[in-house]
Amino acid sequence: MAIDVLEVARELSAGGQAYAVATVVWRRSPSSGQVGARAVVTPDGRIRGWLSGACAEPAIISEARRAIADGAPRLVFLGPPTEVEDHRRDGVVSIPISCESEGALEVYVEPVLPPPHLIVIGRSPAVDALAQMASALGWRAVVVDDEHGGDEHPGVASIIPSLDLDAAGVTEASVVVVATQGHYDEEALEHALKTPAAYVGLVASRRRAEGVLSYLRDRGFSDQDLGRVKAPAGLDLGRVSNPEIAVAVLAELVQLRAAGAIGRVAATRGSSPSEVHEALDPVCGMTVKVSTARYRSAYAGRTYYFCSAGCLSRFEADPNVYAQAGSPERVAPDP
Repeated sequence: MAIDVLEVARELSAGGQAYAVATVVWRRSPSSGQVGARAVVTPDGRIRGWLSGACAEPAIISEARRAIADGAPRLVFLGPPTEVEDHRRDGVVSIPISCESEGALEVYVEPVLPPPHLIVIGRSPAVDALAQMASALGWRAVVVDDEHGGDEHPGVASIIPSLDLDAAGVTEASVVVVATQGHYDEEALEHALKTPAAYVGLVASRRRAEGVLSYLRDRGFSDQDLGRVKAPAGLDLGRVSNPEIAVAVLAELVQLRAAGAIGRVAATRGSSPSEVHEALDPVCGMTVKVSTARYRSAYAGRTYYFCSAGCLSRFEADPNVYAQAGSPERVAPDP
């Protein structure tokens, strides 16, 4: 049964996961790819759907991961090496494929990144204002309140009545702001520091913040751990009201996001397996995903991987010619 790529994309979006949609927009026969063929690629290099044959797919996956990492769409041309320069222009990534056919493809790769994910811990006008303003920007905002239920947070859609930050879905791309107003700062910050959140902020006076951090240091948290805490959280606007504190915190988060300091981690690191093992075909130079490589050959104590049976045959006919060009299995770096 054919995979419903749009349904896969919907499920990934609902789960707050990053992915890229790759669509064939042009082909030249005898390429096996068809115009309109579409697939979803996740940050860990997995592909759902079908675009083209074995020569093109690894290159498309690599470009999709790069698109997720930098947030920029791109048009990818895949064709014979002799045509690469003719297609090289702004906005186009040209990749040679040395398959035996003379087919070619253009694939549009569009990254789809989840909205910023904000978790605010506490109960105060600043908490609700921050959650509401973040939601108005299209962010996913969750309020965590260990002492009160949802009735205490009018206008806030997502509320978790405990300090279960796993239930809040905290990831490396999330930001956590502790604004408990002294009620349980220490406990809330302790939970926040046990998450991989990209940002952990504490809404408090400098004196209060120093006391909270000192308490956590005595509890065994290292200087490196405590160095993750931005305290006081937010831009320094002077003496302001609770809603204005929320403005100051959100302004800082928007500034950090614009600088690329938060919000992109999930796009560069996928769920397990988070690493993509690749090798270079020593005959044609194509990137081959090791886990799915059908063609491989051992020579002089190393294993070589190939995109096709044709490349494998050429290698085995005279391995000395190609052995130095290839590479053994390696972990592909984050794009």
